[in-house]
Amino acid sequence: MARTLGILLLSGGHERAHYALVLATGAAALGRDAVLFATNAGCRLFLEPCPLLADPREAALEARGVAGVGTLLAAASELGLRRIACEAGLKAEDLAGRPLAPGVEAAGVATFLSAVGDGQMVSL
Repeated sequence: MARTLGILLLSGGHERAHYALVLATGAAALGRDAVLFATNAGCRLFLEPCPLLADPREAALEARGVAGVGTLLAAASELGLRRIACEAGLKAEDLAGRPLAPGVEAAGVATFLSAVGDGQMVSL
């Protein structure tokens, strides 16, 4: 049985958020447990609406036949991927109280670490 994959997203930029979603949805599609934890500026990925959808890179990816953030967010939801927005990160970026996308939970690092357990962790 594959170990849980924990992905820590620190960046609010499109490239890192996109690839965090690529890794998380790829693992989930293969049947591997994965948890995507966004903190600090990375929390922007989980806002409703997601501001990264307006990034010019989003349209460029889609035009080139690459799944963009919007497509991957929908896939993450369909795959039941666990998505956590860091409570402290939301506060640090003055995003606390902003609506989160459906299915995204707000929790702390202890919840993330507990979910990953002895699994593998990647930071973006």
